Amino acid sequence: MNRNLLSGLVIGVFAGFLGGYFVGASHSNDDAPAIAAAAPAPPAGTGAPRPNPMEIQERITGTKQILEADPKNDKAWVSLGNDYFDLQQAQNSVDAYAKALILAPDNPDVLTDQGVMYRALKDYPRAIADFKRAGKVDPRHQQSLFNLGVVYAEDLKQNDEALKVWNKILAIDPASPQAAQARAAIASLK
Repeated sequence: MNRNLLSGLVIGVFAGFLGGYFVGASHSNDDAPAIAAAAPAPPAGTGAPRPNPMEIQERITGTKQILEADPKNDKAWVSLGNDYFDLQQAQNSVDAYAKALILAPDNPDVLTDQGVMYRALKDYPRAIADFKRAGKVDPRHQQSLFNLGVVYAEDLKQNDEALKVWNKILAIDPASPQAAQARAAIASLK
């Protein structure tokens, strides 16, 4: 097999893995949500069924009714943001997460999810700002670090910055799933 073809195949598989992971793995999970939170979309390629768009739309309708009665329900705003996330409605998701963050500003999971949606909108400075803010709230928040590295490597082509961030994950918990992904990401840059 041609080396260029093999290299292209490896890079393509890795890029697909990162994209699927980035979209599917960062949803917020709170222990005691005010309403039934949407289950996060499973990562691409896992064989798990993806959420049904009709069910998600029904949840959105129900959540909007809850928010009409209680607009200060931060968990409902997070749920709404998660549902828009699953439907890949990036701007609606960002807007819902922003309202949740006004009410509960120090949630690293919501900051990370909002950062993912800013990335989908190609607003890389805001994505980076959210990932960094999540890291300030929780310096051990590996998902925000991993996603920050993805923006640096994939979108901004700043591989040195990506390596710094992914190496932080290895220092935090070398046995974590994010560490395994960081190792793979680091290897792809070499």
